[in-house]
Amino acid sequence: MRLHEYQAKEVFAEAGMPTPESVLAESTDEVLDAAESIGYPVAVKAQVHVGGRGKAGGIELAESDEEAREAADSILGMDLKGYTVERVLVEQAVDFVDELYVGVTMDRGAGEPVAMVSSEGGVDIESVAEESPEAIAREHVDPAFGMHHYQANRAVYDAGVDRAVASDVASVLTTLFDLWEDRDASEAEINPLMITGDDEVVAADAVMNIDDDALFRQPDLAEMEEAAAGDDLEAKANEYGFDYVRLDGNVGIIGNGAGLVMTTLDLVDYYGGEPANFLDIGGGAKAERVANALDMVFSDDNVDSVVFNLFGGITRGDEVARGINSAIEEFDELPKPVVVRLAGTNAEEGMEILNADALDVEQTLEGAVQRSVEQAGGAQ
Repeated sequence: MRLHEYQAKEVFAEAGMPTPESVLAESTDEVLDAAESIGYPVAVKAQVHVGGRGKAGGIELAESDEEAREAADSILGMDLKGYTVERVLVEQAVDFVDELYVGVTMDRGAGEPVAMVSSEGGVDIESVAEESPEAIAREHVDPAFGMHHYQANRAVYDAGVDRAVASDVASVLTTLFDLWEDRDASEAEINPLMITGDDEVVAADAVMNIDDDALFRQPDLAEMEEAAAGDDLEAKANEYGFDYVRLDGNVGIIGNGAGLVMTTLDLVDYYGGEPANFLDIGGGAKAERVANALDMVFSDDNVDSVVFNLFGGITRGDEVARGINSAIEEFDELPKPVVVRLAGTNAEEGMEILNADALDVEQTLEGAVQRSVEQAGGAQ
């Protein structure tokens, strides 16, 4: 479960972490009231689960009622990478001189949690990790003992944080790790952690994702789940029981098995397309689940074409074919072109069952991906 920024900041503030004064608003009038209460300048920030909100126009600074009104009118109701913005966070603007990144997640390769600090905050940390991995200081933590103070201090030192704020940054990192552990989080980060001219540290952004399987022991966070869903697509994913990961492309992908889906994503990229999602229907999926998966992808406004990749093992090809037929029978005309590739158990029976008049059927995965990329507008 992904918390919205305003929800994560509530959790951070309760733990004693410094956050800007803020108010959640759902209308222009509420934005103006919040700005007047907080005092200008303020930041008006879209509350949707996407990265790069600032570059996409989802964050605006306002220094007057007129600018706050313009920001509210511009952001509320806008389509931000496929999400409709229904709420904004109005928060006190921070006059900063530097931006850092701090985060905690699980390093599955090492089998341990890892705490991270970087002096290159305020930018996409994944790009930093790819282009300048040495700019991120990492400290692995033994889960049996938790994070020691010397580890937080070492991570901050290795990241080259200014000595004047190093102690405060280390304290924020320690608190963040404790929250990550105590709250059953899969990821927690602050990007950016802003440094002011008075050498104060402020969590200007907040990310916190919670392990769904642990929500039973986090009742207060579980109550946030409906509000955290964000839009109809995520609500539908919860209803169907799918882990639907939305990406930035326009080629929808459905497969049975995480490895198979990842292979399909890689091939879409290889042939010049951009994946729109990650959707694994799992082994043994019945017709109803397959139909629900297609409904999910059809409901994603970012998707222009769909490639369905099945290798029959536990999931039989004929059962999946019935599910696909069941889904397309609900439409007089398919809203988006669908390319199907079946292989493995009962694949031949499935190919015979498929409604080839409404679908494109390919014998190979490469052929299916290439056709789907072409239908989505061709190589980028």
